[in-house]
Parts: sequence; C-alpha cells; structure tokens
Amino acid sequence: MTSGPAGGTGADFIVRRDDLETCDVALVPGPGRITLDDGQVLLRVDAFALTANNITYATFGEAMGYWRFYPAPPEMGRIPVWGFADVVASANPEVAVGERFYGFLPMSTHVVLQPANVTAAGFTDAAPHRRDLPAVYNQYLRTAGDPGYDPAREAEQMLLRPLLTTSFLIDDFLAGEGFFGADSVILSSASSKTAYGTALQLTRRDGIEVVGLTSPGNVAFTEGLGCYDRVVAYDAIATLPAGRPVVYVDMSGSAEVRRAIHHHYGDALKHDCVVGATHHDDIGGDPDLPGPPPTLFFAPDRVRARLAEWGPATFQERLAEAWQHALERVTDPERPALRVIHSAGADAVERVYLEVLAGRALPDEGHVLTLHEPA
Repeated sequence: MTSGPAGGTGADFIVRRDDLETCDVALVPGPGRITLDDGQVLLRVDAFALTANNITYATFGEAMGYWRFYPAPPEMGRIPVWGFADVVASANPEVAVGERFYGFLPMSTHVVLQPANVTAAGFTDAAPHRRDLPAVYNQYLRTAGDPGYDPAREAEQMLLRPLLTTSFLIDDFLAGEGFFGADSVILSSASSKTAYGTALQLTRRDGIEVVGLTSPGNVAFTEGLGCYDRVVAYDAIATLPAGRPVVYVDMSGSAEVRRAIHHHYGDALKHDCVVGATHHDDIGGDPDLPGPPPTLFFAPDRVRARLAEWGPATFQERLAEAWQHALERVTDPERPALRVIHSAGADAVERVYLEVLAGRALPDEGHVLTLHEPA
C-alpha cells in the first residue's frame, strides 16, 4: 500500500529496474520547496496515460535509454509516460505560468524542465542529461499552438497519439522496404493499441493481407476492430498457409510465439520486426531460429530518417493525416474501440500499473492517471 503526497510534498512513482513488480511512491519536495535555475520551468503533471507501451519502455529501459530521461534513486527507475502538464512556476521569459503542454513526462506530480528552442509550437527540453537522447522524446507541444489539439480529446491523445505515431512509422518502414517481398503482414498482440493502429494503416495499402495474432479470449474483440483480414489465436498459428511470404511484426516479445512463427514459415518469413514486449516475461529467443533474425525497430531512428528526407512540415502533415484517420475509427460511436478509465491517487496508480504490467488490462480499456489525490 502506497501513501500519496500531502501538503507541499510531491511524489514520484518508481519501480525497481530489475524487478518491475517492485514499485513505490517516493515523496519528494513539492512546488513550494523547489527553486528554479534561470531558464527552467516547473510543471504540474495533470494527467498521463499508462499502456503496454510504457511497459515496453521499462523492459528496454537499459538497452534503449528510457531510464535516463528522469533520474531515480539507485537501482530504481521512473517510467516515462505521455501526458499533459501545466506551468506553475517559470524562470524562463518565453514560457508563461498557466500554459499547458503535451509531451513525455514522468509518473510524478511535478517535473522541472529546461526549455530551449522555444517557438509558438512548443520547446525542447535541454537538460544536460537528456541532450544525447532521441529528440522526439524531448519535444513539448503548446496546446495553444498545436493544430491537432482538441481539449475534448485529451484522453485519446495521451492514450493513442504516441502509439499511433509508432504505427505510422512501422507502416512507413515496411512500405519503404517493399514489405521485403511479402504480401502478408502478421502482427502479434493484435488487440493492443499499437498493433491495431498499425493494422489501420496497413489496410490502406493495396495487395497486403493483415493478420492478427492474439490470445483466444481476445479473438472476438480483435475481429470486431474491423482492421484485420484474419484473426488467429496463438495456438492456431499452424492453420496459416505456410508457403505464403510474410512479414512478422512482433508486438508481444514472446519467445514462444516467435519460435512458432519462424518454424512454421521458415524461409517464407521475409522479415521479423521486433517492436514491443507486451509479454515482457517471455522475452528471449532461440539463436538457431530458421528464417531471418529478429530485428529491433526503433521508432526514433525512423523519425530522424523521415525528418531528414521530408522535412519537419511534411512529416507533421503526414502524421496528422494518419492520426485523424485512426482517431475517427477508434472513436466511431457505432464501433468504439476505446473505453477511457480515469483514476487518481498513489494507490490507484500502483493498482493500474500492476494490472497493466501483468497483462490483466482489458484490450478496450484506456487508463488515464494522475498521482494527485482526488479532491
């Protein structure tokens, strides 16, 4: 049982890096006890989304640098999340108290950032420990200057925009590679938001079959999403046509599922694209797998490549179009794919975190959290 902040005290939700089930709420100085250096701002973290994507951040925290965004006590880590925060104190003349921003935040009540390159659209955090981290995670958008911002859709933005950005980039990568000569794409954890976001983009490609793999209990939900040509339970992989050239997009990180795919398809498997780890407790692999070796897809690398090729304006235009397409489908009142659940307080954050970590969250649930205790 955790205890939340009181009075002028703030809080950080922390986890043990080598045992993600071990978590706690660390009490830290609150706004009245924080002194800003010149150029810094203090933001109150109003709300953030927690999805399997954040578990992936934690699982690959060491290998991909996610633990470095927000320092924590030794052996502990602060999992980054996407959310909204309000400026409550500013020592930066270009950022005013009361402004609202969207971006990559800690699971905390407050955060100190160091804005640089401030424009009407937002700023970059220039804290020394973040300067060599992927730029896409250091951007904070002013809601007042974001053409895609809708105050009525903040929950959907927190929950889906980061995931659908990844989906957009996966689709773009596969198309750019000519799908490696395949005409079928198989996605594991097909009920997950990143997977069906990818499927939504892939369905717009001519001549590509989209196959979803999921647990038996999620087959009906996944079929109801309407973005897969075929949905197959994990224990029925052998029913898929083995000779058809396919690409495997691995959202689960499950070694067992990977083995089944590689042994079933062999040389007909043209590419194994490792994206996520919803089955974080089953990561691993057989070094003697038939077919191509699993290859990690790191979204920031694709962002850098497209920014260089397209330029920022074109990149944002194409991403915004993909976002709107996906948002319309997910929020379709006739067939909604998302049920937003709001929870507040330290105990609630811990409970939801452990549910998501254990894979107990339902596929249509979208958790929006705050560490601030309910009024």
